[in-house]
Amino acid sequence: MPHIQESAFIRDVQIVTLQPFVEERGRFMELFRKEWFPQRSWEIIQSNRSDSRAGVLRGLHYHFGQVDYWYVVNGRMRVGLADIRPDSPTCGATQTIEMGEENQLGLFIPIGVAHGFIALTQVTLTYIVDNTYDGVDEYGVAWNDPDLALPWDVDIPTVSLRDAANRFLRDIPAAELPRRG
Repeated sequence: MPHIQESAFIRDVQIVTLQPFVEERGRFMELFRKEWFPQRSWEIIQSNRSDSRAGVLRGLHYHFGQVDYWYVVNGRMRVGLADIRPDSPTCGATQTIEMGEENQLGLFIPIGVAHGFIALTQVTLTYIVDNTYDGVDEYGVAWNDPDLALPWDVDIPTVSLRDAANRFLRDIPAAELPRRG
């Protein structure tokens, strides 16, 4: 059984320390069980894979109707999280988490927590979502928002045009921010 712990910084974010079973033939590891997240009625709707070169920064993204569960298959990345839910007791809190290689974690990201990552090496990320992607529920906050001050530890990352156009949190009207899911 993996060790599951709520983030010490952001309410409802769950960090799963996965337990690999290693033997002479290789390794087996259970990555996800809906029972690990009793606060959410899980129906896996879609599973995705994202491949990024070292230095690519994706995000920050947030949703009104979708939770994510992330696992790094290959490589290493630094995740940035920011609680932007006005009704959350941890609103404004941020956290970074390194995932991959020797840090075998699963990461449950609830509705309203802005999330992104910087690929520290070439990285393959798989993630499960509980809603079908259609672009309507895809919002963003600037990765370099000075009020969030996420420590990406990179000078000039490779960022998509869409992510480069994301606004600072202070410029997003409250009506465009999600509530706790």
